[in-house]
Amino acid sequence: MEFLVRSENRLPIDTPAQRREELRAGERARAVELRAAGVLKRLWRVPGRNATIGLYEAADPAELHDALMSLPMAPWLDITVEALATHPQERQ
Repeated sequence: MEFLVRSENRLPIDTPAQRREELRAGERARAVELRAAGVLKRLWRVPGRNATIGLYEAADPAELHDALMSLPMAPWLDITVEALATHPQERQ
């Protein structure tokens, strides 16, 4: 099942620089793991915002939830998920 995931990072502005960098490094490492597992398919940045749009694949919403909550930044992410269904025109 594919999901379009929009996330906005709400990490407090007063977070110390060292902690911020630790979280960023952890986020990158976890994203690489999710890609290798076939869960994270594509990832885009949203220009002008601290936000991303990702294409994820998971067996069901619970599996997707677990993957998203495994991200180090999860406590500060405002996440919106849309389940995607194949359009009939794509079935050929």
